[in-house]
Amino acid sequence: MVSTTAPNRTGGMVPGPEALPQVLPTDRLLASGKAVPEVRAELRHVASVRNAFTVAALWLMIVALWAAAVWVHNPLGYAALFVLMGPMFARLAILGHEAAHRLLFRNRTANDFVGRWLLDFPAFVPFDVYRRVHFAHHKDEFGPHEPDIPLYSGYPVASSSWRRKLVRDAVGISGWKNLKPLLKAMTSKTSRPFAARILGVQLVLWAGIWILTGHWWLYPLCWLGPWMTVWRVLNRLRAIAEHGGMERSDDRRRTTHAIRQSWSARFWIVPYRTGWHLAHHVDMGVPWRNLPRYHRELEASGWVTPALEHASYRAFWKACASGAS
Repeated sequence: MVSTTAPNRTGGMVPGPEALPQVLPTDRLLASGKAVPEVRAELRHVASVRNAFTVAALWLMIVALWAAAVWVHNPLGYAALFVLMGPMFARLAILGHEAAHRLLFRNRTANDFVGRWLLDFPAFVPFDVYRRVHFAHHKDEFGPHEPDIPLYSGYPVASSSWRRKLVRDAVGISGWKNLKPLLKAMTSKTSRPFAARILGVQLVLWAGIWILTGHWWLYPLCWLGPWMTVWRVLNRLRAIAEHGGMERSDDRRRTTHAIRQSWSARFWIVPYRTGWHLAHHVDMGVPWRNLPRYHRELEASGWVTPALEHASYRAFWKACASGAS
């Protein structure tokens, strides 16, 4: 296949037919890859109490990082906080994603309240808008209403193009591209309520940080700054590892990558087991805690093969940057 950077070229990283054996259905999986009802019921169990502790633990971790940096109060401490807020935004986003799927709490009121006010709004995400466009993504990956096709298409790209994308993320160009629509939404009567809630939460965070630390500049430096830069890099690396270079298909193995997980990747870019993303797209009703178990079901059936899986994220990103100049 001739490599090109045409923005909507898809399929450049789809695995070959030898990696896609047709082995379904089995006694435990349907032809679609979803589990049979008696297996699916257990896989779809939402652990509400445990998830409440997970959300609380995340905020305790964020507060502890900030407290440590303020206590040290030197450039190295604040630099460490700046970098580590990247994976903290990843955690806010992934748990917000669970809430968007209504998989964080069985009680829908609690699920949406926590998803909006404790997870997505602090991470600049309009919860209800995200839910709507994200479900369009799941309904038909790479279809005509795919909201993220500019992000996923065109791979593999030339190494120079790959570097340019990451540099734009790292210096805040992509961050500003994401922040600007939120600010402009304040001028629209229909969009203002969504934007006002997010910006209101950000003002509360800024005021709280200022009051507790005595430093007005800490919010723009160590909250907004990492969201504009570090998180943008991590988010691109994760998103491309999920769907980069794939294509529209009823076979989710052709729409979503499978990459072997490591502890370092789970810390930096794919927390809360979101790296088992193929399983998530085969059945988006399976909560994050059960994705590894579901992935093992797909492996045991022979539907997910070693030939399908990328050995590591580093190997995958290298393949992403292997296109012709």
